[in-house]
Amino acid sequence: MGFVVAVDGPAGSGKGTVTKEIAKRTNLINVDTGAMYRSVTLECINNDISSTDLEKIKQILENIDIQLIRKDGNQIVLLNGKDVTKEIRTPKVDSEVAKFAAIKEIRDKVTPIQQKMGEDLDIIMEGRDIGTVVFPNADVKIFLDCSVEERARRRYKQNQEKGINISYEEVLESIIKRHILETTREVAPLVQPKDAKYIDSTNMSIEEVVNTIVEIINAKKLEIEK
Repeated sequence: MGFVVAVDGPAGSGKGTVTKEIAKRTNLINVDTGAMYRSVTLECINNDISSTDLEKIKQILENIDIQLIRKDGNQIVLLNGKDVTKEIRTPKVDSEVAKFAAIKEIRDKVTPIQQKMGEDLDIIMEGRDIGTVVFPNADVKIFLDCSVEERARRRYKQNQEKGINISYEEVLESIIKRHILETTREVAPLVQPKDAKYIDSTNMSIEEVVNTIVEIINAKKLEIEK
């Protein structure tokens, strides 16, 4: 297996932004696992399939093709050959992804794809169950947390920058609902791995968080080399 860094944590804790920067500094390949679940969610939404219609979801999973590729230094998400990088980040997907990500059949489809990526490559992978299910033996495990109010503020700011007009109160409500779903679901719930380094990013800048995790990664690499 390659060198694997697993970063778990709730939505809005800064995982995506942080892992992208860490990947640049450490020559690790950044893998956004949430993009895979968002892609499945988008495909179901586009086909008017609800999260309770398991039979139709199974049909979707039989033929769905999700690829994460690198282009000009950025991760591009291809869903059945179409670039959906921006489309999977819309509010309609935000509001539904936690429901679909809790479905065992979808996780059974996506998890092996994620594990395959770590067999031969040095990666940093972020998600909800990376250190507990996907890579329980990851070289480095990080649990990145943040207060729910700060998470909502960050997501609200991101939406404004993208021209998405949703109030802070609506974002906060969505974040809270999603957190409840992700931490109480039966299949691969969001939990902190016992051997993960806990980092609360509420009052930290992106730079501070990145520097902290890079130090942890470099220390582990030195340990392995000895």
